[in-house]
Amino acid sequence: MKVLSSTLSRCLGAAALMGALAVAAPVQAQDFKVGFVNTDRVFREANTAKAAQAKLEQEFSRREKELIDQGNALKAASEKFEREAPTMAESQRTARQRQLVDQDRDFQRKRREFQEDLNARKNEELAQVIDRANKVVKQVAETEKYDLILQEAVYINPKYDITDKVIKALNTSAGK
Repeated sequence: MKVLSSTLSRCLGAAALMGALAVAAPVQAQDFKVGFVNTDRVFREANTAKAAQAKLEQEFSRREKELIDQGNALKAASEKFEREAPTMAESQRTARQRQLVDQDRDFQRKRREFQEDLNARKNEELAQVIDRANKVVKQVAETEKYDLILQEAVYINPKYDITDKVIKALNTSAGK
């Protein structure tokens, strides 16, 4: 009987605790402040992200133009070969074909190296933008007393979106 009464008292105590939590939960939920930051918009609209993009374009524009020119020259040489191939001697045709294959291989290698270099630099620049943006998000959260800031969500009510505040603060901090 004693075991039954102690179990019953524990259950009643747990029920009382759960009831108290249920009453306190809505009060705490009202104090809980949530915000959302759209990182894609930050990358598109923040001045630091735009500056990083411009820096990358300047850094890689010459190599990109050289690749485009080399690709166009290769295409023109290939088209010329297709037109002239029927009238060429077999040895000459084989030599030109081998030359075109070598040029194409060189072009593909240069294009792959360009893409790898561009991606590496883009990741470096994005990491810097992300670092700055995260610091600004933290400042906004601390200043405005947010409990939670989300960066990825399937759906967010626009009233919780603080992206404009973050972009404005990021642009202001970048100008200093």
